[in-house]
Amino acid sequence: MAEDDSQSQELATVRELCANGVCMRTTDVEAKLDEGNIQEAESSLREGLSLNFEEARALLGRLEYQRGNVEGALRVFDGIDLQAAIQRLQPSVNENSNSSSFSSYSTSISSHKKGRANRDSQPAVSQHAASLVLEGVYLKAKSLQKLGRFTEAAQDCTNVLDAVGRIFPQGIPGVQVENRLQETVSQAVELLPELWKQAGNFQEAMSAYRRGLLHLWNLDNDCCARIQKAFAVFLLYSGLEAGPPSLGAQVDGAYVPKNNLEEAILLLMVLMQKIHQGIIQWDPSVMDHLTYALSLCSQTPVLSKQLEELKPGVLHRIDRWNTLALCCSGAGQNKYALNLLRKSLHKHERPNDLTALLLAAKICSEDSHLAAEGVGYAQRAINNAQGVDGHLKGVGFRMLGLCLRQLAKIALKDSERFHLQSEALIFLNAAISLEPDNADIIFELGVQYAEQRNLNAALHYAKKYIDVTGGSVLKGWRLLALVLSAQHRFSEAAVVTDAALDETAKWEQGPLLRLKAKLEISQSRPMDAIETYRYLLALVQAQRKSFGPMRIDSQVGDDKVNEFEVWHGLANLYSSLSHWKDVEICLKKAREMKPYSAKLLLTEGIMCQERGEIQEAMSAYINAILLEPSYAPCKVLISAMLSKMGSNSLPVARTLLSDALRIEPTNHKAWYYLGMIQKDDGRLTEATDSLRAAYILEESDPVESFRSLL
Repeated sequence: MAEDDSQSQELATVRELCANGVCMRTTDVEAKLDEGNIQEAESSLREGLSLNFEEARALLGRLEYQRGNVEGALRVFDGIDLQAAIQRLQPSVNENSNSSSFSSYSTSISSHKKGRANRDSQPAVSQHAASLVLEGVYLKAKSLQKLGRFTEAAQDCTNVLDAVGRIFPQGIPGVQVENRLQETVSQAVELLPELWKQAGNFQEAMSAYRRGLLHLWNLDNDCCARIQKAFAVFLLYSGLEAGPPSLGAQVDGAYVPKNNLEEAILLLMVLMQKIHQGIIQWDPSVMDHLTYALSLCSQTPVLSKQLEELKPGVLHRIDRWNTLALCCSGAGQNKYALNLLRKSLHKHERPNDLTALLLAAKICSEDSHLAAEGVGYAQRAINNAQGVDGHLKGVGFRMLGLCLRQLAKIALKDSERFHLQSEALIFLNAAISLEPDNADIIFELGVQYAEQRNLNAALHYAKKYIDVTGGSVLKGWRLLALVLSAQHRFSEAAVVTDAALDETAKWEQGPLLRLKAKLEISQSRPMDAIETYRYLLALVQAQRKSFGPMRIDSQVGDDKVNEFEVWHGLANLYSSLSHWKDVEICLKKAREMKPYSAKLLLTEGIMCQERGEIQEAMSAYINAILLEPSYAPCKVLISAMLSKMGSNSLPVARTLLSDALRIEPTNHKAWYYLGMIQKDDGRLTEATDSLRAAYILEESDPVESFRSLL
C-alpha cells in the first residue's frame, strides 16, 4: 500500500525516537537489539521516554520493522497486551471525546481550531499512546502478512479496528485525532479485506469491505475511493454471491442493492460522481469496470449518461464517440451509434480504428439498406487486422459475409443475388477457418446453408453448434429441428424439440412450444397441437401473475413467451380446420395485443377467402401490404386471386409475384403461381423452371421460416 510504504521510508530515515516530549537516539537501542537483548532495549525506552510496557514494545517493534527484521519485530510485538492497553487508554480518550462533543462536528472548522488551542495536554498524550499501541498491532499484522500468515494477520488487523471502535464508540472525530493515529486506522481499514482475500476467506473479506465503508473511520477521499473500487472489483469478479448488505435502521428507506452486481454498480457510480465533482482524480479503470458491469445487465444507456457527464479533456473525443456508439448499439439505437462511428472513422480522425470499423460493420450487417456501407467497413477492418490485431481478421471476414448476405436480400436480379450469397458463404467459411470453434459463425453458416436449401450442410452446422454450446442456447435446438422438418423427418424433429424443452427454463419455452405445435400439425395431429397451444396460454397466464401484465408485451424478447404469437398461431390452426368462430375469437384476442398486424390481416384474409368472401379477403390482403409493404405472403395471395380474374390482371399479378420473390426467394407458393401465369402466357419453358423450383422448395420447406432464427 502506497501510504504505508511512504510512511516506512519516512520513518526509516529518522535516527531518533520521540515520545512524551522527549527524544533519544536509536544507536544504543539498536545495539542491544543486535545483541538479542530485547528486555534491556525495552527498559531503556521505558526509562528514557517515560513509556509503559505496551508503548515501549510498540515503539521497539516499529524500529525492528523499519530495519527490515520482520521476525524480530514479530517477537517484540507478541509481547503487547492490546486489551490491557485499551482499558488504560479508553477512559482518558473518551473523556476527551465527551468534552469536545461530537455533535458539534458540523460547526465551522475555525471553531475546532480555536477549541484545540484551549485543550490540556492529557488528551494529546492519550491519543499519542493510543497511536503507538495501535500502530504496533498494525505493524504486527504487516509482519505476519510478509511471513505468509494471513489469517493471523487479519485477526490482528481486526483487533486494531475493534480497539478503535471501543475507544471511539461514536466514530472518529476527524478534526480531533492526531495524524499518525488516523493514518494507522485508514491503513488498517484498507488492509483488512486484502488479508482475508489472501487467506482465502472471501466471506470475511466481503464483511471487512462493508465494515470499512459503513463505519465512521474518517477516511480521506482517496483512501475511501480505493476501498470502494477494490470492493467493486471483488464483487464483480470474485464469483462469491453474498447477498444484500444488512444496513440496519441507520439508512432506513435508502436503496439497498439486491445482489453483487447491483452493489458493484452502486459503488462504481459513487466513484464516477466523485470524479465528476472533482473530489478524486480521473481513473480510467473505474469506467472500464462500470462498462463491464452495466453491459452484464443491458444498461448501456446509463453508461452513456456517465460518459456525457465527463468534463472535456478527461477522455479523448474519439474514445468518447466510440464508447458512446457501443452504448447506443447495446440499447438498440443503431442509427445514432452509426453516426458517431462515422465521425470517429473520418479521414481526419481515426479512419483505421479496428474496433470502430468492426462495430460499424456489425451495425450495417443488420440492415440491408446499410449493407453496402458495411462491406466497406468490413474490408477496411480486414486490411487493418495485422500484427497484434491479426486475431480479429476472422471477425472482419464474418462481418463481410453478413453484410453480403444482407445485400443479397435486396438484389434486383437472380444472378446478382446468387453471386452475393456465394460470396457471403466464402467469407463466412474464411471466418470459420480462422475461428473453428466460434459458435456465432457456426450458427450463421448453418442458417445460410439452410436458406439456400443445402440441408445436409445446414444439419452438420446445426449439430456442431449444439456441441460447441453444450446445448445451452435455445436457437441451436430450433435450427436443428427446423432443418429436420425441412427434410420431412418430423418425428426426429419432435424428439429434438422435446429434448430442448427439458433443457430450457419455463419462461423461455415459448418458441419451442410453438414449433412443437407446428410439428404436430405437420404430422396430422391437430388436437395435440391445440393442447400444446392451451399449455402455452396457461404459461402466459402464469407469466402475467409472476411479472405483471406490462412485462408480457414490453419485454417479450426477455421472457420468450409472446402472447400475441400464441393467439395468432392458434388462429392459423383453427383456420386450417375451418373452425371460423374459433378463428375470430383468436384474432380478437391477438388484436388486443397488437391492433395493427400484417400477420393478422393475412389470417383474416384466408378465412374470408375460404368462406367465399372474396372482396373482404382482397381488402384484408391490401391492408396488410399497406401496413407492411415488404410482406410477401399477402402479395402472393393477391396475385393468386388476380390470376383468376382474367388476362387483364395478369401483368399486375406477375409484378407482385416478382416482388414477392425478390423479398423471399424461397417462397414456393410464389414460384408456383408464377409458373401458372407463365403457362397461361404460353411460356412453357419458363413455366417448367418455375414449377420445378416450386416443387423443390415445397419438398424442403420447414414448418417455420429459417429467417425466424435471425
